[in-house]
Formats: sequence, structure tokens, C-alpha cells
Amino acid sequence: MSDPALENRLSALRKFFRLYGSAAIAFSGGVDSTFLLKVAHDELGEKVLAVSAVSILSPKRETEAAAAFCKKEGIRLVTIQIDPLKIPGFKNNPENRCYICKKEIFSKIRSLAFENGIYTVCDGSNADDTGDYRPGMQALRELCIKSPLLECGFTKSEIRELSKEIGLPSWNKPSAACLASRFVYGEEITAEKLQMVENA
Repeated sequence: MSDPALENRLSALRKFFRLYGSAAIAFSGGVDSTFLLKVAHDELGEKVLAVSAVSILSPKRETEAAAAFCKKEGIRLVTIQIDPLKIPGFKNNPENRCYICKKEIFSKIRSLAFENGIYTVCDGSNADDTGDYRPGMQALRELCIKSPLLECGFTKSEIRELSKEIGLPSWNKPSAACLASRFVYGEEITAEKLQMVENA
């Protein structure tokens, strides 16, 4: 690694996990959460728990890829089933849809982590996630979810660079948007519409 600033950020990330001693990682199989999980597991081993939320909003191939990665790396993975269409207010697709959904998902992830004696829950938000309108970030703050990649200042391009360097297959993976994000606010979200989007 030739960039001293990037090396310092990676050292800070490793130190973060050593400081907390255990962690539950919200794991989607995407670029950010894969890198975060890998670093956490390298530092903490069996004291890391990967948690994947499986729902109609998640393309099946993403769920399968996440499970395959954990199996290959020997990382403990727990999946939780989420039915977003049963979350009050979600299917009406308001502007705070992402907040409503993330609050439900991360409440369940946090409860699962606590049941396993883990009190640090992390997500893969990075420094590029602070500029846009992202109501889901509010849910993370309310639930005291840690975002170590963001805290350490990692950008998406840096995460890709480091992922490639350490041999992660996700380094050049396209960003996978939530299927619900394909609908304009106010348009009702149904299971049939989501299936059509995934099959498109």
C-alpha cells in the first residue's frame, strides 16, 4: 500500500474492532459490507457475527453470494427474514421509506446481536454516503449503529482499491440498489411490482 493516508485509515479501522472486542456486521454481500466484514473477522475471528437481512427487496443472487462468502471465509452467518410490506407505512412508499425499513431491519439485527452477547452493531456506510438525501442514516443514529468505514473516512473508491489488494471478489462488484428505490415516492409498492423489477 503506497498511500500513507489510506494506510492510516486501515490501521484506524483495525483498531476500532480491537477496541470493541466483538461486533455484529450487517452484511449484504456488497463492496462495503464485504470489506468491513473481512477486516472485522481478521481482527476478531469468532467474535464476529455476520447478519444478513433477507427480503423481497434483496435480489436472490445477492443473498446467495453473501452466504457463499461467509462459508468460504469461515464466518458465522445468521439470516433474518424481513417482510417489508408488513412494516407499517412502507408500502405507501413515502419519502422516509428508507428510514422506516432500516429502523425495522436494524432493530432486529441489534436484538439478535444482543442475544448473542454482542453489543457493537456495524453497517457499511462510507464517507460518500453523507452527501445525498439518506433518511436511513437517521435510523442508524437512533439505534446507535456504528459506521466504522464512515468514521475512518473511507470512500467507495478506496474500499474498492483495498478490496482488490486483499483479494476480495467484491472489489469490482456493481452497486446493488434496493429494489424499492426503483419506484417514485408515493407509488404503492407491491410484491408483484418488486418481482417484475428483479426479473427485468
